[in-house]
Amino acid sequence: MTSEEPTLFDEVGSSPSQRPPHRIGIPAWAETLVLLAVAVAVAIVVKAFFVQAFFIPSESMEPLLQGGPAVKTDDRVLVEKPSYWLSGSPQRGDVVVFKDPGGWLTAEEAKDSTNPVTSALEKLGLFPSGGHLVKRVIGVAGDTVTCCDKQGRIQVNGTSLDESSYARPGSIGGQTCYGPMPGRCHWTSDVVPDGYVFVMGDNRAHSADSSYHLCTKAVTDCSDSPWVPVDDVVGKVVARIWPMSRFGTIHRPSDFDDIPAPTEQSP
Repeated sequence: MTSEEPTLFDEVGSSPSQRPPHRIGIPAWAETLVLLAVAVAVAIVVKAFFVQAFFIPSESMEPLLQGGPAVKTDDRVLVEKPSYWLSGSPQRGDVVVFKDPGGWLTAEEAKDSTNPVTSALEKLGLFPSGGHLVKRVIGVAGDTVTCCDKQGRIQVNGTSLDESSYARPGSIGGQTCYGPMPGRCHWTSDVVPDGYVFVMGDNRAHSADSSYHLCTKAVTDCSDSPWVPVDDVVGKVVARIWPMSRFGTIHRPSDFDDIPAPTEQSP
């Protein structure tokens, strides 16, 4: 054999000492379990800290969000959570999802899903959740909300809101009113306490919201509270994600920018 002639080691490209160690393959089923565990962990982290999907079960936020027996498919919405990490509190005009502050949902609405698969997926954030409420923030801490001015508009700290672009008014005694459920078009809230918000549904004649739970002169049982604790707010609704025909982003209306701070109210 001449020096020009290739050796066995030259043909395979390396000597025995240079060969990579033998690798033991991971079974396919084990890889699947690992990937599933990673996916579940990511889903839990995303749901806990960033975004979560919910479905709309009622017509209380129409026309922005649709739900209930009158529609074929309840809207699915995406709620993001980081917005309030720095601000600490929802702003006027935000559409928010929140936990029941106490007695706002019926027993049927508040109960968990009876389907074990759906229930498990909800807890992981892989299926839209129910058992929560979605409303628009009208007043924040220190605000006073009044219904209504001579044109039937809601007032916050004495300033009227033009809600015609997103809210659906009711009619009481022939008067169009952006107030709450029928029969309650004249009321004034107490000052919203620190750590709470005052919320209303956009479909004002069909929303059991903060205004519905107010203790007015006509109400004898004042066990309900109209306030929603900020700590119960899950996050801000930023988009409709299903059905695809209704996909779209959701923004805070600009007319709330003109509302003065409580200390700036006119006497």
